[in-house]
Amino acid sequence: MRVRIPDANLLEGKLLKNILLFAIPVMFSSILQLLFNAADIIVVGKFAGPNELAAVGSTGSVVSLVVNVCIGFSVGANVLVARYIGAKDREATERTVHSAMLMSVVLGVLGGVLLFCFSRPILQLMDSPADILPSSAAYLKAYAVGVPASVIYNFGTAVLRARGDTARPLYFLIIAGVVNVCLNLIFVLVFHMGAVGVGIATAAAQFVSATLVVLCLMHETGPTRLHLSRLRFYKNESISILVNGFPASLQSSFFSISNMIIQSSVNSFGATVVAGNAAAANIEGFVYVAMNAIYQTMLTFAGQNLGAKQYDRIDKGLKTSIGTVSTIGVILGVLVVLFDKPLLSIYTSDPEVVFWGCKRFLFLALPYFLCGIMDTLVGALRGIGYSLFPMCVSLMGACVFRIVWIYTVFQKYHTLESLFISYIISWVLTGGAHLITYLILRKRIRVETAEPAVEI
Repeated sequence: MRVRIPDANLLEGKLLKNILLFAIPVMFSSILQLLFNAADIIVVGKFAGPNELAAVGSTGSVVSLVVNVCIGFSVGANVLVARYIGAKDREATERTVHSAMLMSVVLGVLGGVLLFCFSRPILQLMDSPADILPSSAAYLKAYAVGVPASVIYNFGTAVLRARGDTARPLYFLIIAGVVNVCLNLIFVLVFHMGAVGVGIATAAAQFVSATLVVLCLMHETGPTRLHLSRLRFYKNESISILVNGFPASLQSSFFSISNMIIQSSVNSFGATVVAGNAAAANIEGFVYVAMNAIYQTMLTFAGQNLGAKQYDRIDKGLKTSIGTVSTIGVILGVLVVLFDKPLLSIYTSDPEVVFWGCKRFLFLALPYFLCGIMDTLVGALRGIGYSLFPMCVSLMGACVFRIVWIYTVFQKYHTLESLFISYIISWVLTGGAHLITYLILRKRIRVETAEPAVEI
């Protein structure tokens, strides 16, 4: 007997309950995606040494640049599908799904080729330490092979989440995660392949998750069903995906570039500091994705309720989401600081690497909830159709600010502490600007009208 997994209903019912029902599977899915990279770092840190750990860890910002630029466009697909579902427009939903999935193939292949061809030059521009450069470049090239699959998976997941289905993407990642860990151990312990081995393992796992999500969409029964014969760029829907997704993609690229500049600054302190910073950042990543699940929820929540013209519910959902993300961020931040050494010891047994990881925690883990609030406000803005405004605000408040900080304050106070403080200030500035932007723009959505809907 086939068991139908119920979709989350974001259009009615209790806010906190439905937000959590949607967000919790997203949270675990994001954690599993992060475990792909964490498994790489843990395996090489434990069995291949600090240099291999630094080699994998130092590539994080480069991987984020390529993958997030491509995945940024999936935000457009999520918002558009959610809006059409809320408006009960079946035909537009179908056209959007097929345009989005074809777009994922094109973007994924393009991103993978660029990363493969320019991995070493990019690392050299970041002043990657000479003793880890060959391993870092090899890892990036192996990872690049799996970029198309990663983008396809994330676009497919965006479609499923837009209709309220967050459970099945989680199941697919559980399977892929097991594959990733097993292959990591085989390539490192049996074949002694080091960083390049875990890169190959991650790429293979990404193809597993992509295959599963495509098969899932092909067996859907509603308007989100994927027919390979209908894959094409439908003009209006493709343009709408690009219009809604491009600002998110551009914002992700500038965030990644600013992080690459920060990574270059961290690289100036040597391989040991790089390794400690990489391990700590990886742990903080779990806190971030837990909070980011609320952003993903708000994105779909606002999109569906905009399509249904339930404007007051969007305001109430945002308040609930901000309270939820703050609670998650504070609790997890405190736990990270309290258990800093045991957590870092999972990645490495080198006491000096652990020391530098703990130093990062002291500055970034506790106030991390501010980043969660900032992202949740962005989700609300994008969900109601304003993607350009949060992009501009984020570019100025976070990216430009951090780059200016590095070339001014950091040059005078050349310490890790001065780098970490720039994050905190940027979260406060950007989050405050997003809140003001939302309060202004929310009034406009009440005068928007929609075309007559087609019943799904």
